[in-house]
Amino acid sequence: MKNVENQLNRRNALKTLGLGSTAGVLGLLGSSKAHAAIKDVSTPSYEKGIQVKITKVRAILTAPYGTNLVIVKVETDQAGLHGIGCATFTQRAHTVVSAIEEYLDPFCKGKNVANIEDMWQTAYQSSYWRNGPVLNNALSGVDQALWDIKGKMAGMPVYDLLGGKTRFAVDTYTHASGKSTGEVMDDVEKYKEQGYRNIRIQLGGYGSTHLTNNPDWKQGGFGNAGDNTMDPQVYKRGTIEIFKKARERFGDKIELLHDMHERLQPMDAIDMIKKVEEYRPFFIEDPFSPENIGWFKMLREQTSVPIAMGELLNNPHEWLEPMSSRLYDYIRIHISQIGGITPAMKVARLGEWFNVRTAWHGPGDTSPVGHAANAHIDLAIWNFGIQEAQHFKELTYEVFPGTPTVKNGYMHVNEAPGLGIDINEKLAKRYPPVKYNYNWTQVRGKDGTPIRP
Repeated sequence: MKNVENQLNRRNALKTLGLGSTAGVLGLLGSSKAHAAIKDVSTPSYEKGIQVKITKVRAILTAPYGTNLVIVKVETDQAGLHGIGCATFTQRAHTVVSAIEEYLDPFCKGKNVANIEDMWQTAYQSSYWRNGPVLNNALSGVDQALWDIKGKMAGMPVYDLLGGKTRFAVDTYTHASGKSTGEVMDDVEKYKEQGYRNIRIQLGGYGSTHLTNNPDWKQGGFGNAGDNTMDPQVYKRGTIEIFKKARERFGDKIELLHDMHERLQPMDAIDMIKKVEEYRPFFIEDPFSPENIGWFKMLREQTSVPIAMGELLNNPHEWLEPMSSRLYDYIRIHISQIGGITPAMKVARLGEWFNVRTAWHGPGDTSPVGHAANAHIDLAIWNFGIQEAQHFKELTYEVFPGTPTVKNGYMHVNEAPGLGIDINEKLAKRYPPVKYNYNWTQVRGKDGTPIRP
């Protein structure tokens, strides 16, 4: 405390000397105007000239609802002042934890929590090779935690630090699915009655893999027992059918979305999108994989269906040119995968100039902290489009007090300073990490050829 007082005294003395020099030049030294000038530039009460330093960066790995979540906690030299952020990369959770504890903790110790941009830039390039999902997620956890701390120090929610609200709440979409067209329609009805205006429709899982049984590759003893099979034409016909039936049943009272999850070859994807155009999708998500990004120009020339893209992108070069060329209507990057709130705000500002709106990725393996970060950005930016919603279970609110709430299809953040969310570490420890399921992404063609998500 004595060191802090000495620091304050030195800083105030320097401020006074600086003002005194200026006043002397103006012939005001010793006058009432000079004293008024000193009073007018007094340091805000929440800052008081103290440089708050990072003392520890650590990872918390927990799975309260069966999904591995990685949370970063940044601790400071001010008692009770800490921040949390989302670094969840479920598929490689332990690797992210290692990056946080072995590299970012020693890198960040002793640094000023106020300098978020400087911290992000120097940490980003410190590994020399960059833009990978492991390092980006680790960096995101620190970045979000620093914004959380800055909000607490300012006594403001993060959205206020980003410019304040441009809407009263965050409009969301939810997911309706079923094994048959009838089941999908009933699921849509259920969510419509809950107040959702925007509903994503899927016939079964991605690619409608449940419609293909006993494929040739299994009979030939190839692949793994848990792998799924997709018939592209069966998937296309089923998706067109659920769009047709949804419009017949619900008219234009709801918006319909669909996620192709990059399962089709480019020409099949273009064909399907052209055939659902008459049913006016709100957007079609991820028609092509990142490896096929060159096909977007052809797609754009053949249909007016809005396109959302980006959840697999982690390198700025992957979205810069397509956004500036207006090949997407919605940028759908995963905020923790690109490095946190700091780069996400830059992507949002970029989109504003090209009329590309945001639709941040918000699946079940984004932690509640990550959903809070999404929502704070959504509230502040002008070119917000839509937000993927999650139905948080009661346990989630116990492990993560302050988790955003969803009512009538709108997401609301906790209005507390910072991100408005915290983690109950004692309770989180009761839910250790689970073994990762490698089969969920593996889909094969009828002959066993792997299909990329």
